Amino acid sequence: MRWFHIDRFEVLEKDKYARAIKCVTMAEEHLHDHFPGFPVVPSALNIETMAQTAGVLAGYTYDFRKNVILAKVEKAEFPRMVRPGDRMTVEAWIDQIKPEGCWTHARITVEDQEAASAGIIFVHLEDRLPESFVFTDDFMDLLAASGVL
Repeated sequence: MRWFHIDRFEVLEKDKYARAIKCVTMAEEHLHDHFPGFPVVPSALNIETMAQTAGVLAGYTYDFRKNVILAKVEKAEFPRMVRPGDRMTVEAWIDQIKPEGCWTHARITVEDQEAASAGIIFVHLEDRLPESFVFTDDFMDLLAASGVL
């Protein structure tokens, strides 16, 4: 992960569930162009937020020893816009763990209203790599700062 779209993890249960928080502010540059005068978080960034949360959960399943890579997003839905000032609660669940990867689903809620949901499939690369390029030391430090590990 090169940039983080999650502010804090609140819950991280290995092989099961994760809950994270993202607070949307006008300090985020993409909101100045999408759309001028009516800023909205792009749906692609909602997918990224869910994928980062589910990806951390999938990585934890393998004790962060495998490079977990997003393979597919299924059935993404966006019933509510996310705007500056919104506090996003991002939840992810492991549906299946297979030798080739993890099947997950995730959702974003704002004020108890669903804003986005998707099925997200992750694969992992073989263990032949000398180090993780996904779960770097900087990333693990950030995760540890959340207090969930």
